[in-house]
Amino acid sequence: MKRKILLFLAKGFETMEFSVFVDVLGWARDGYGCDVQVETCGFNKEVISTFNIPITVDRLIDDINVDEYDALAIPGGFEEYGFYEETYDEKFLNLIREFDAKGKIIATICVAALPLGKSGVLKNRKATTYHLGDGKRQRQLAEFSVDVVNEPVVVDKNIITSYCPETAPKVAFKLLELLTSKEQMEIVKKAMGFS
Repeated sequence: MKRKILLFLAKGFETMEFSVFVDVLGWARDGYGCDVQVETCGFNKEVISTFNIPITVDRLIDDINVDEYDALAIPGGFEEYGFYEETYDEKFLNLIREFDAKGKIIATICVAALPLGKSGVLKNRKATTYHLGDGKRQRQLAEFSVDVVNEPVVVDKNIITSYCPETAPKVAFKLLELLTSKEQMEIVKKAMGFS
């Protein structure tokens, strides 16, 4: 069954947290016959990541039809590089709400859980976000009426959240599992050398 993932890149996104979705889903598609396609999206055609790496995206946020996608994946990013300027924009918060309202999977890494909190989709649900730095980001997430769990990866129904860059592959594999099957995910995971 064909699956399509929208990979949203906000200004100041972390490249490691972005690339893990491309790689895991790419291995699944090109090496193991999983029909999973990844399309990148942003507010602008060229998005500058944390550490100033430019990425050209496939689609602009204004052109997105949520019905075309099975999942939304969001890498985290750095405030110093403008991450929250775009992820807290009402246009993006509405996109999150629409994905959630249709029961589609939303996978986030690190602080990408914060726009989910701000959008309201995590209200009274379990989630996590960046746990280091004296827990500042987890306290911010809790302010959105989220039941914050200090664990590496937290899944609540259709939403996957995680607490730091180290969890990035875990989130990507969990997304692959929800899009295909546990067996299929384990095959790809093993092929990529993850135990």
